[in-house]
Amino acid sequence: MLTEWASWRWVMYVNVVFAVPALIGALLLLAKPAITKKPKLDIPGILVVSAALFAVVYGFAHVESTSWTDPVALGSMIVGAVLLVVFVWLETRVAHPLLPLRVVLDRTRGGSFMAVFVIGMGMFSIFLFLTYYFAASLGYSPIKTGLVYLPMVAAVVASSTTMPVLVLPRVGPKIVITAGFLVAAVGMAMLTQIELDSTYAAHIMPGMILMGLGIGAVMTTAFQGATSGLHHEDSGVASALINTGQQVGGSISTALLTTVASSAATDYLASHKPSALAAAQAGVEGYTATLAWGSGFFVAGAVIAAFLIPNRALEPSEGEPVMAH
Repeated sequence: MLTEWASWRWVMYVNVVFAVPALIGALLLLAKPAITKKPKLDIPGILVVSAALFAVVYGFAHVESTSWTDPVALGSMIVGAVLLVVFVWLETRVAHPLLPLRVVLDRTRGGSFMAVFVIGMGMFSIFLFLTYYFAASLGYSPIKTGLVYLPMVAAVVASSTTMPVLVLPRVGPKIVITAGFLVAAVGMAMLTQIELDSTYAAHIMPGMILMGLGIGAVMTTAFQGATSGLHHEDSGVASALINTGQQVGGSISTALLTTVASSAATDYLASHKPSALAAAQAGVEGYTATLAWGSGFFVAGAVIAAFLIPNRALEPSEGEPVMAH
């Protein structure tokens, strides 16, 4: 509605409406902590991991305008990977690490962080390229495009509220996350069949609902797993890592899949006579290529969860009440 009735800039401005009351409420209502010692920042770790993530994302983004063999793109990705290794080494040496490795070396938490990362990769591809398809290929308005996502959102809500109570205590996190990824992968694979004349109810909504059910199952379980058994001093780090994993996964997948979409569309146009119909179909070829990759991401997430996450009950964080099942 903001995009259609005002302008796209209002999707930025509207955040102020929520942020200002939240800031005022926090200042007035949250208790001021009693700080006995000044926390120390891991400056080397901050600099190295920031540079590493920037280099990795920049490398993937640079591929779109060049190629996979471009020295700048390859160099950036290699430098980013090396810096990540340096970051891990640093965190074993500094007295106050930015990321205490005990947070991620636990198999349940480590597997859950990986699941969050993969979900970020898949979700961003869904929202970005499906939105392109709705707007550019089917001619949906911004409002209609927003509305057609609601069944998927409802599926996410339904799954995320029922799985922790009804399914997780009975089958364990490994089964829930693995099955959730596979369901989401099937839903996204169904969407690879979309065409210029596809109808929403018959060809699009079923796949979106399946994706929503799978994503909801993975997200709630992975979020619980990522904070399982944590001491209170590590809870902030774990929460930050959850958000970072989602954002970095989305950034990498956006850069990567934009390249995939561009290549698929270019290949289609190169083998067909130029026309308005060919251009439109080329766009669809690009979108379906990204959805196929997204389905592959989810399958990879299922494999990671199946091999990495132990199928034992999730431990509550320190200070969190233990729920009886």
